[in-house]
Amino acid sequence: MIRIILSAALLLIFSGHAFAAELNIGLIPEQNVFKQFKRYEPLGKYLEKKTGHIIKFTSLSRYGNIIDSFHKKKMDGAFWGSFTGAMAIEKLGIQPIARPVNFDGTSTYHGYILVHKNSGIRDIKDMKGKTVAFVEQATTAGYVFPMAYFQEHGIKNIDTYFKEYYFTGSHDAAIHAVLNKKVDIACAKNTVYEILSREDPRVKDELVIISRSPDVPSNGLGLRKELAFGVKAEIKQTLLDMHEYPEGKEVLRNFGVKRFIETNKDDYTPVFDLAGRAGIDLKKYEYVNK
Repeated sequence: MIRIILSAALLLIFSGHAFAAELNIGLIPEQNVFKQFKRYEPLGKYLEKKTGHIIKFTSLSRYGNIIDSFHKKKMDGAFWGSFTGAMAIEKLGIQPIARPVNFDGTSTYHGYILVHKNSGIRDIKDMKGKTVAFVEQATTAGYVFPMAYFQEHGIKNIDTYFKEYYFTGSHDAAIHAVLNKKVDIACAKNTVYEILSREDPRVKDELVIISRSPDVPSNGLGLRKELAFGVKAEIKQTLLDMHEYPEGKEVLRNFGVKRFIETNKDDYTPVFDLAGRAGIDLKKYEYVNK
């Protein structure tokens, strides 16, 4: 786990702003943690330059840790996934402020259930006795959506229906597992699927999408409610205005998005719905990945 440690205390620093806050922002392991940090670092530096606030990232090795470790590691916010964001809203009172818009104009993603084209799997009946790669139990695309899908297709106990299942820890690892025929079925998000398909044409040539989830909000920044209002407002406005400046556009391009837009609790309604369909109570949800 990569970890850059910092204090969340407010520092009285004169830099063109009334004060500078030192913020600890968590990152979930959507991809390899080294890739994640490389992707987010320029965005952090841009925010520092524009707001005067110090931005440090903590890259977590497990999705669920971002909930468990929020207070322990004195985090001020995180770029939450849709499910961890929904849990953070329910359990921590996190306030979502902004999320990215993709180059195709969408600000959402969806989950896929994937199989290899040579697997012989075409529907739920063909999945009996097969192996499954989930991502983690705190991911919408990598666990909650497929669990809702299985529930709605009469699969009440995945331990008995499948030969084996396990958790890869990241979406790219789940996709590679089915691509390389280490498992029969994989569950992952479409944005990582698209990134990998640009790097390796086999992803689209050899994988078949069995099912697609409803759209859920892209990984967005949510901050703790106790954080000073002025700090939250500056961070939010800087993200929302990035696309209007050449330097901001360049950072956004390298980040892989078009711009940021405002987001709020209501945007997570599809996630709350999927959780309910999967039999998950977000306020009480506890788990241990296998």
